[in-house]
Amino acid sequence: MTTPAPTTQLLHAARELTRLGLNKGSSGNAGIRLADGFLVTPSGVPAEQLSENSMVYMQWDGTPEAGKKPSSEWRMHRDILQARPEVNAIVHCHSMFATTIACLGRDVPPFHYMIAAVGGDSIRCAPYALFGTQALSDSALPALQDRKACLLAHHGMLALGRDVAQALAIAAEVEDLCQQYWHLLQLGEPPVLSAEQMQQVQAQFKGYGQWRQ
Repeated sequence: MTTPAPTTQLLHAARELTRLGLNKGSSGNAGIRLADGFLVTPSGVPAEQLSENSMVYMQWDGTPEAGKKPSSEWRMHRDILQARPEVNAIVHCHSMFATTIACLGRDVPPFHYMIAAVGGDSIRCAPYALFGTQALSDSALPALQDRKACLLAHHGMLALGRDVAQALAIAAEVEDLCQQYWHLLQLGEPPVLSAEQMQQVQAQFKGYGQWRQ
């Protein structure tokens, strides 16, 4: 089976984020690793108006393809891809429940075993920083250490994957978990699984389908 071109994969990611309700209008963005740089979605273009030619090639030094304007969050994509060689795709969402929890500045604790899908026993929330800045990228990287997703305070969510399919699956799972957590918070702080129980889940995930570590 032939692997789709990177521009095709990135267009699919952007459209799926909208189809799944994880982004609306021109919110959010996506990026994918190339051999000599990376591709990122353009600035301020709704998903339904994108084409493969819309995608912006970026050099590692931050130089964009001539005549194109990359997403303002291109620094996050560059820095994550450079710091995490196992990551090949990144999606950034302003989805309803992930953003709601992010606006509370909360980490999501292990109230459900599927928290382990992100690679640890919590979904961390990175401290607030202004969108489109190096400070935001610098804030996100520690929150993503040993994780495939994090929340961005007063902003949204990041999800990483070995490919576009995994990044999208993790983003959808994080949104579902945040929705469940939000509902639980209406009743008070939920009970959580122990560190030992979460380690057992992580061991199970090592060879388990799309969640394999």
